Amino acid sequence: MTSDQRYVYFLDDDAFQETDRVGFRRRVVNGGNLQLCFWRIADKAEGSVIHCHDDTEQLGIVFRGSLDFRIGPDRDTEERTVLGEGDVYIAGRGVWHGDSVFHGDEEFGECWILDVFVPPRSDLEGTV
Repeated sequence: MTSDQRYVYFLDDDAFQETDRVGFRRRVVNGGNLQLCFWRIADKAEGSVIHCHDDTEQLGIVFRGSLDFRIGPDRDTEERTVLGEGDVYIAGRGVWHGDSVFHGDEEFGECWILDVFVPPRSDLEGTV
């Protein structure tokens, strides 16, 4: 094992980094062929646009709060889906998703989402 190789990561509030979107903090952990992005998003934070990934599959799990968003095969998908704690979504390659409204939980006032990307996204930098 090299000194920069890690196998275990603990919940550490200081490891979350602010993003360019107000109310969005994240922690990214990279594996060889997958990537985990742990989002902590403030209640009703704005800045989620409808988008798709052509080269990456995304699986998301809502752990705290709830997520109200659009997901489907077309950019103009109008139907909204609300996911609560423990619910999962899969946005395969080319699946449109976003235009999200985040609802925080009572304890932290945040929506916590774990996103797994395969293969890793190059625009989500850093291993923490």
